[in-house]
Amino acid sequence: MSTASVPLPNWINYGLIPILNLVVAFLISGFVVWLIGESPLDALSLLIQGALGNGEGIGFTLYYATSFIFTGLSVAVAIHAGLFNIGSEGQAYVGGLGCALVALALDRYVPWYVTMPIAVVGAGLFGAAWAFIPAFLQAKRGSHIVITTIMFNYIGAALMVYLLVHVLIVPGKMAPETRTFLEGGQLPKLGWVMQLFGAKLGAAPFNVSFIIALVVSYLVWLLVWRTKLGFEMRTLGVSPTAAAYAGIPYARTVIIAMLLSGALAGMMALNPVMGSSARLQVEFVGGAGFVGIAVSLMGRNHPLGIIVAAILFGILYQGGDWISFEMPNITREMILVIQGLVILFAGALEYMFRPAMVRLYQQFKRR
Repeated sequence: MSTASVPLPNWINYGLIPILNLVVAFLISGFVVWLIGESPLDALSLLIQGALGNGEGIGFTLYYATSFIFTGLSVAVAIHAGLFNIGSEGQAYVGGLGCALVALALDRYVPWYVTMPIAVVGAGLFGAAWAFIPAFLQAKRGSHIVITTIMFNYIGAALMVYLLVHVLIVPGKMAPETRTFLEGGQLPKLGWVMQLFGAKLGAAPFNVSFIIALVVSYLVWLLVWRTKLGFEMRTLGVSPTAAAYAGIPYARTVIIAMLLSGALAGMMALNPVMGSSARLQVEFVGGAGFVGIAVSLMGRNHPLGIIVAAILFGILYQGGDWISFEMPNITREMILVIQGLVILFAGALEYMFRPAMVRLYQQFKRR
């Protein structure tokens, strides 16, 4: 019997194996750091210190993690339906247009807590709209979702640059960005959370969108594992033949799953657009859509795992910046190598240790 089909307890599948993958990734990363003449232990200490050593560092870590939670959920919802959505980057970009238009329209008239739910809907609708055409082409024409979503990333980027340069730019200014939102269009920071633990948030843009991300994670869990639609999506993802035999409509399920995936990616824009910069800028997504792929795979496409994986990548991002500042020999490119190793072992090679775990577990059961 193939080891892929041998059932293992959840504590091995979702606990021990991911931890082993991370340990190997960090060991190889430490070897790379040692090769360039730096101490791996010092680098690890700086990584933890920069990401978790003070309130500001924690704030930046959770700020990055917030974006990764949204994009990780976006990828996971599509994967459960058997789809590999590579377009979260573009969907988040266009989603930023949705929440920015809401903020620009309402920030003069209502407080932030009135603007926020409308902005969530706006970002989700725009992100879902950008996922609709790839979804339709997959469902009705058989076009591969990976190809179409990659293409739409570039189309979305070009569209947003055009709008920011020619339509939404502030008259008389050179920067391709909207005006700064007033308080009614800004999400407040969560400094009070840090104060509960006796820390100060400082300049970190950690904001209310983190709470929104946690709520959305719970709603995604309910959708995927506690609703009929979620069951249909998971059935389609496991076996399209069984789904067709059970009468599950293929086209409808694919389109709905991709619309939900696009909406989740679009909501990511709340964090940088309304929570950090308080305006819509070029390239605000910053690769979070692609990081979401690794976050989803590392989190085993489960909302709880995605939250943990997103925080880990937040630590890598914030701690990596701190390392590159304190250790000039370790450049930003070296940090990308470390992140790539984590993605490699936790994502692409996530089942590398599974055969050994199966053999050890079977021997343990026989005793």
